[in-house]
Amino acid sequence: MDRNQFIGFGLLILLVIGYFTWNNHNEKVYLEQKRTDSIAFAKVHPRPVVDSSKAAAAVAVAATTGNDSVAAALRASQPQAYNGTAETVTLANKKITLQFTTKGAYPVSAEITQYKTYHGKPLYLFNGPGNQLSTILPFDNGKSTADLYFSPVMRNEPNGDKTIDFTGELGNGKKVEIIYTLPADDYMVHCSIALTGMSANTLPLKWNVQGLHTEKDITNERLATQVYYRNKNEEHDYFTVKNEEKLIHNDGASQWLGFRKQYFSTVLVADESFSKMDVKFIAQPTDTNVVASCQGIMDLPLKPGGNVQSASFKWYVGPNDYHTLQSYKIGLDDMVPLGYGIMAFVKYINKWALIPFFYFLAGFISNYAIIIMLLTIFIRLILSFFTYKSYLSSAKMRVLKPELDELRAKIGDDQQKFSMEQMKLYRTAGVNPMGGCLPMLFQLPILLSMYYMFPSFIEFRQQHFLWANDLSTYDSIITFPFTIPFLGDHLSLFTLLMTGSSLFLAVYNRNMTPQDPNNPMLKYMPFIFPVILMGVFNKMAAALTFYYTFSNLLSIAQQFIIQKYFINEKAIHAQIQENRNKPPTQSKWSQRLEEMQKLQAERSKTQPRINNKK
Repeated sequence: MDRNQFIGFGLLILLVIGYFTWNNHNEKVYLEQKRTDSIAFAKVHPRPVVDSSKAAAAVAVAATTGNDSVAAALRASQPQAYNGTAETVTLANKKITLQFTTKGAYPVSAEITQYKTYHGKPLYLFNGPGNQLSTILPFDNGKSTADLYFSPVMRNEPNGDKTIDFTGELGNGKKVEIIYTLPADDYMVHCSIALTGMSANTLPLKWNVQGLHTEKDITNERLATQVYYRNKNEEHDYFTVKNEEKLIHNDGASQWLGFRKQYFSTVLVADESFSKMDVKFIAQPTDTNVVASCQGIMDLPLKPGGNVQSASFKWYVGPNDYHTLQSYKIGLDDMVPLGYGIMAFVKYINKWALIPFFYFLAGFISNYAIIIMLLTIFIRLILSFFTYKSYLSSAKMRVLKPELDELRAKIGDDQQKFSMEQMKLYRTAGVNPMGGCLPMLFQLPILLSMYYMFPSFIEFRQQHFLWANDLSTYDSIITFPFTIPFLGDHLSLFTLLMTGSSLFLAVYNRNMTPQDPNNPMLKYMPFIFPVILMGVFNKMAAALTFYYTFSNLLSIAQQFIIQKYFINEKAIHAQIQENRNKPPTQSKWSQRLEEMQKLQAERSKTQPRINNKK
């Protein structure tokens, strides 16, 4: 090495040493200024009280390793977000209380403060380390925010809202901010994520949630647990959580993704849409504290903004209250199951008729059992005209029974010929044999509407009536130490009353309606059907079985009053005789039925001839 090379190499070493000295000095000045600014900011915006027990435990563990100085030096060389201690910060309003962890900047628990579990304990929708909301940053080979430590600052807004601003310094001018704003009186949390010094088109969100057991029967709770999602085109779909894992892949634009339990839900709502969504959910049959788990990965589009890019969404954590969900006007009320599948049509009866009337009554009546009774009476009054027509048709057939008996004795075993003559007799007497079916046809959609509405309405939850301490679940008066097939391990009193009143109504109707001796199954079906339904309804909500019980009692009373004071069989007989003297009028349905009977009779006559030729 000659003299000039030696001098050049020495100057280069001095330049490198000078650069590092100058850079360290500037970094100390910057950190000191940042510390001064943080102290001044904390005086104006005091940070919330945090749980330091975890931090103290972490310090104690580090002290026992014997490498405190080395660990401290390593931590000091890394950006602020790469080292720290996990602390908890609380954000609460009148309705919910959220606890956040500073490691990851996401809520680890959510308490619905205005509700309690079935056993009267604080109601947590989720709680524990299995719950996480994180994003993959376009930095450090896809660093997850779940692995970063954030500095929280809480602010109380002038309008009563509360905000937590989590900041994670990544060094070299890069940082990530996650801001949560909780309105003063709402279940919808506003969330935003801002990236500084990083660039991307979308931000992958990873969402893990474990729904906790809050109701009386975890089996029914799991059967009612579903995952809902709504596309940007306002079409939605759902999947019931079962024992096996279920995967959903949606490449279309999704507006929101919801994890719905029986009476409470948590939903992520994009301000515009999620560009892609993958969801996996499973039940937890071995864990009696967890109903089910949901894991979702969604792509959240980032808004361009130069050196700072941002994305925002909302997070609903609250009850499945129909009015509350409907108020957001984004279809969240679809998560209240008012009718789906082949019975989807009944949800419109619920939405447009029964629910408005229910809320109208609830506006000035606090006892929901009384509301059920008034609602039942209201429905009966609407259907009273058709009910009267049904009982009148039954009375006409009773009057014609002697003539039908003579006709059956005359014709013998030829059922087809008897049916044709029976139709002629009904036509000449002016009797419509289908008249008795009209009330059932009109009443069936109402019964199905109640079947979906009552078990889904959170208003019945923990409402007391008589011996039932919760109208949203079954009223077990006897609990067995074993399980009876098809019935379960308990016995519901309202279900027993519903079954008993149904059997009494079947006996009453049998005595009031002529029976067909050629169809013995039709004779016994009214008695078999209530017993079968007993096993189904034994696990249903007491509000529903009470409604069916009260509806049966009203039917018995209504039928007795109509038969006693409005049906005069002598006058009906005289009217039938008068109708016979009039020219017969035949409806299109009767004409079609008679034509079918004639065609079937001709076929039965020609069939033996064909068989004989063979």
